[in-house]
Amino acid sequence: MASGSDRNPIIIGGLPSQVPDFDPEETQEWLDSLDAAVDERGRERARYLMLRLIERAREKRVAVPEMRSTDYVNTIATKDEPFFPGNEEIERKILNATRWNAAVMVSRAQRPGIGVGGHIATFASSASLYDVGFNHFFRGKDRGDGGDQIFFQGHASPGIYARAFLLDRLGEQHLDAFRQEKSKTPHGLSSYPHPRLMPDFWEFPTVSMGLGPIGAIYQARMNRYLQARGIADTSKSHVWAFLGDGEMDEPESLGQLTLAAREGLDNLTFVVNCNLQRLDGPVRGNGKVIQELESVFRGAGWNVIKLVWDRSWDPLLAQDRDGVLVNRMNTTPDGQFQTYATETGGYIRDHFFGDDHRLRAMVEHMTDDQVLHLGRGGHDHRKIYAAYAAARAHKGQPTVILAKTVKGWTLGPNFEGRNATHQMKKLTVDDLKGFRDRLHLPISDKELESGLPPYYHPGRDSEEIQYMHDRRQGLDGYVPTRLVRSKPLELPGDKTYASVKKGSGQQSIATTMAFVRLLKDLMRDKELGKRFVLIAPDEYRTFGMDSFFPSAKIYNPLGQQYEAVDRDLLLAYKESPTGQMLHDGISEAGCTASLIAAGSSYATHGEPLIPVYVFYSMFGFQRTGDQFWQMGDQLARGFVLGATAGRTTLTGEGLQHADGHSQLLASTNPACVAYDPAYGFEIAHIVQDGLRRMYGSSEEHPHGEDVFYYLTVYNEPIQHPAEPADVDVEGILKGIHRFRAGESGSIPAQIIASGVAVPWAVEAQAILASEWNVKADVWSATSWNELRREAVEVERHNLLHPEEEQLVPYVTRKLTGAEGPFVAVSDWMRSVPDQIARWVPGTYQSLGADGFGFADTRGAARRFFHIDAQSIVVGVLTELAREGKVDRSVLKQAIDRYQLLDVSAADPGAAGGDA
Repeated sequence: MASGSDRNPIIIGGLPSQVPDFDPEETQEWLDSLDAAVDERGRERARYLMLRLIERAREKRVAVPEMRSTDYVNTIATKDEPFFPGNEEIERKILNATRWNAAVMVSRAQRPGIGVGGHIATFASSASLYDVGFNHFFRGKDRGDGGDQIFFQGHASPGIYARAFLLDRLGEQHLDAFRQEKSKTPHGLSSYPHPRLMPDFWEFPTVSMGLGPIGAIYQARMNRYLQARGIADTSKSHVWAFLGDGEMDEPESLGQLTLAAREGLDNLTFVVNCNLQRLDGPVRGNGKVIQELESVFRGAGWNVIKLVWDRSWDPLLAQDRDGVLVNRMNTTPDGQFQTYATETGGYIRDHFFGDDHRLRAMVEHMTDDQVLHLGRGGHDHRKIYAAYAAARAHKGQPTVILAKTVKGWTLGPNFEGRNATHQMKKLTVDDLKGFRDRLHLPISDKELESGLPPYYHPGRDSEEIQYMHDRRQGLDGYVPTRLVRSKPLELPGDKTYASVKKGSGQQSIATTMAFVRLLKDLMRDKELGKRFVLIAPDEYRTFGMDSFFPSAKIYNPLGQQYEAVDRDLLLAYKESPTGQMLHDGISEAGCTASLIAAGSSYATHGEPLIPVYVFYSMFGFQRTGDQFWQMGDQLARGFVLGATAGRTTLTGEGLQHADGHSQLLASTNPACVAYDPAYGFEIAHIVQDGLRRMYGSSEEHPHGEDVFYYLTVYNEPIQHPAEPADVDVEGILKGIHRFRAGESGSIPAQIIASGVAVPWAVEAQAILASEWNVKADVWSATSWNELRREAVEVERHNLLHPEEEQLVPYVTRKLTGAEGPFVAVSDWMRSVPDQIARWVPGTYQSLGADGFGFADTRGAARRFFHIDAQSIVVGVLTELAREGKVDRSVLKQAIDRYQLLDVSAADPGAAGGDA
């Protein structure tokens, strides 16, 4: 027997070697006792004793390390299961009807002439998990609060529709319109949970896998934020996220688990449907995904409840004195369990129990059919209820329930556990008959053999339907339901925007700082100010927003339990349980999830929030574009600031910080209203209009519009002019206004610029007038995207209404009468200004920053891309030469004069200016 001194002095997950042993004799006695237990009773008994000691140590609050994984059995012992308050027989009938209607709906959607598809197997595996929630846990909104927030697994949507059908929330015409949203209007049902498509039904879009988990975490966090700041009482709200085990491979699924644990979000429960299959095969064929996920979640600080086996295993586990059954469960890989799901009871007897006489003895009294029906915990209502009840009662940690199921459960041998089951969409007549028999439904063979299989409803007065209604009334209403209760906000008047409209005088500031100045004024408003939610991924100082630290403070539910290193400074870092700022660290995905949760609070909790998410422009639509699509789908609202925008503006940072394309990416999102303003007065009008549209009221949109605003702002300091006396507010909002008319020169031309390029255009205007006799007007294109969007809508109208007077796009009307060629320029790739080329009434050419960015001075970068003032001059002259208004010889003269082929000859321009 090895002595204590012979042992490895470093134990992973245990005590560090530096901890002194103050009583070596006592220590040796404990070690000798363990050795004796191993020698006399065996390793299994010794293991059991050690586990009980660890359990008791945790009960006594002894700081022992958490075990990363436990045996492959249920976390909740049979003796600890609570009383099940439901009528299991009625609930089984309800579930059978739901299962049938979900499968038949998808199968009917494959009828000839339709063939729109659908998914059957996911809901088949998770049906019981949902049913227990609907009957006993999920709170509705009838009490006037937000109820529970439930993130339904996207591929399970047929089951949610099927249940709504039984409750008369949907009719047969709706089920037959599954995935036929336009052709069967107004009865069409969306494929997956899509609030934008079904705004009174779904709350959270989840089928872009991975976004559901992170969205649920930040929804739970937002609930706590609303409570802490006194905006809404969310104390009774619980967030449930139903997820797939294959989905957990997405980085967003697991990436923010520690935040939920760090902030003690015990108002959050993940339910992972571990049917052991991805879309095309096993999740972990050679491993055990439940054990793997248990380790991950435990390590992240979550409470883990494993729901592996149903009650039929309880007698076998009770007689497992040697631990041989648990050992077999621990060592059998998932791929083999999937095979057992498709095989006979005899096969399971021979291969799972067969090679050990102790295992064989456990099941020798059972028939092959009984062995076959030794089931998985995710299909057992009592086991599920126990897990859910434990999750709701647990305090201090979020909970994950890892529920083992069979994909395609009850659908028959052609579906259950098959690798191809996710793609199988239609049941044959034989499949339907077997399915009907399995569910004990009163449907005749004739009904299944003649035409489309029928839906099943037991009758509005049946005990099953009355039971369902009673349960939902007891849980405060029907779910899912999306309900908008919020009232329009009282918005501040023009006075609030006045200071920004005055310009910056002799001071040079970036448009980022102009926005921050406006934000400060807005946050001073007594009514509106508290509703702003500031969000940034660890870059508040970069954006000049550290000035908010002392007043708005950074939200932290624990407050600030340390002395800040910069506490003596005026702008010291300050955390508070009631803080207004969300400082989520280096996680754009986390920040965007916060943005979505805050931006949809007007519907979720009836309390509008105004999120302002500011980030490095490059890391917005490019990095988290899928979440911005989710934001549009969820009908969330707010302001998104792509700071440090432009390909050449962020001096020295280089390729991965050089954003020349996010405006183009933003144009693909129908909910995104994107602007590229040049000056503070433009920002003021855009923000004022955004608040009006999103948070005000109109006859067409009494609760505000379901859009969000994206502003690209820059870090280059410039002098901002005061708002012109004749400011064209309509032009600013619609996307283009004439900023400065040409004053000298005789050859007319037009320069259209956006954002940081407007000052270059103004400089080019002066050069053209003084050196080339060209009189150029400068137009500020505040939104290329909105101009194109309006023009496309005009063309659509004209296409479908040829008998009516043909409409003219705004950009065409605005530029009609402007003489000369049009040259567009921006700090974006040419595809951005090229969006309007079709509708410009004249010769049109664009200059842009196409290609990869790089680190250099601003002047050198702009000379390289040929978008600086001198390049604009040559661009205008080129178009004039093409029209025969200047001689082509001047082009070479201009190129030589301005040394356009020599990047190093350019004025380096202003340096610095991060904000």
